[in-house]
Amino acid sequence: MFHTVRQIIVPKAPDLDVTAYTDPMFTSVVGQFLLENYKLWLLGIGLVVLLVAWLPLLLKKLPLSLPIIFVGLGMAMFTFTPLRQFSPHPVESPILIEKATEFIVIISLMGAGLKISRPLSWSGWKITVRLLVVVMPLTIALIAVSGSWILGLPLASALLLGACLAPTDPVLASDVQIEKPDGEDSDEARFALTSEAGLNDALAFPFVYLALAASAAGLGWSTLGVWAWQDVVWRLGVGALVGTAGGWLLGQIIYRLPQDTRLSRTGDGFIAVGATLAIYALAEFAHGYGFLAVFIAGLILRRSADGDDFNSELHDFADETERLVMMVLLVLFGGMLTGGELVSNIGWTNVLVAGLVLLVIRPVIGYLALIDIDRPPLERFVIAFFGIRGLGSVYYLAFGLNHGDFDGQHILWETLGLIVLGSILLHGLTVTPVMRLLNRRIGKPVD
Repeated sequence: MFHTVRQIIVPKAPDLDVTAYTDPMFTSVVGQFLLENYKLWLLGIGLVVLLVAWLPLLLKKLPLSLPIIFVGLGMAMFTFTPLRQFSPHPVESPILIEKATEFIVIISLMGAGLKISRPLSWSGWKITVRLLVVVMPLTIALIAVSGSWILGLPLASALLLGACLAPTDPVLASDVQIEKPDGEDSDEARFALTSEAGLNDALAFPFVYLALAASAAGLGWSTLGVWAWQDVVWRLGVGALVGTAGGWLLGQIIYRLPQDTRLSRTGDGFIAVGATLAIYALAEFAHGYGFLAVFIAGLILRRSADGDDFNSELHDFADETERLVMMVLLVLFGGMLTGGELVSNIGWTNVLVAGLVLLVIRPVIGYLALIDIDRPPLERFVIAFFGIRGLGSVYYLAFGLNHGDFDGQHILWETLGLIVLGSILLHGLTVTPVMRLLNRRIGKPVD
């Protein structure tokens, strides 16, 4: 007895035709490119996440840093792949650049605040005060003079360049900062660079507003009076108040409620991100400096924890979020350097200013300002030399250009891009051997 074998024909899936999609998200050129290469994007994102997790272990003893690798990756991707057509350009996409870098800076500032356990005192924070009150204003002034004399920038643009490049970056400086909330605060170099990075992003903002005022109406006594009250006293005061109140309130909710209702028992570290965004937004709504608010809130939360392990969970989640977003932005920064044509138009004047900023202005002013501090010379050198410039500077320049009318935008972006790239390379290649040497000199264990 024979059975008839029936052939089962499985219909072949039709090729994906993205032009047939009517979803507005995928009708643009960018949207169609994303959809056509969807699986490649999944692969790429997965590899980036794995690299963020594993590369620090491989690079721990090498004179190399994660930012160097990811900036190089971005430069290659946006030069030798079809992504070149979508290269981010700072002059063409200023709003996107401002908002993306703003997010990474505020997450980084909360993480910096959560690391610091040292009580506020003159003796404990005197190096930080010196860096903020002496080094930063002098750095702004000398960079502005260099921008005016060497680059030929008008006063407002030169002042904006100085304000953008003066702050130590809280995002890229993790290798020279306190590593964990329970880290050793007695390491003055790490403490000074962590606390400086946490505060000078907010304290540089008044100078950005001063540049905006100069671009709009010039610098007269009436302009300076309004600036001093509105952009210095009010905005700093409101930022500090919102940060203190917000950090205290969150500390009470997380750590001081009855044991069975404490939110610290949830173990959800993403509370740190929610707290960061809420406090930042509240400070900005009140016309204060959100950067200052989130850093102070982190400090207050750290003190409210009082040894609770949940503070480490908050910090670790914020740190992981920061690292992932940072690597994505560094890839885009690499694309901005090549595809955005910031590197191709660089001249000797840009190189000269970059060399002055990285090798002369910050290191010399920083070292001289600390020369009477009773610390080993190598430690003072580390504090002065590792004034890393990074994504915070990119944010400030994007913010300034989006809110004011400045001449020489291309010169500003070219010079800033070169200095940030130079800082990533210079400090990234030297940080491992220098910090290992410092650890040996001060008696700390060397990995």
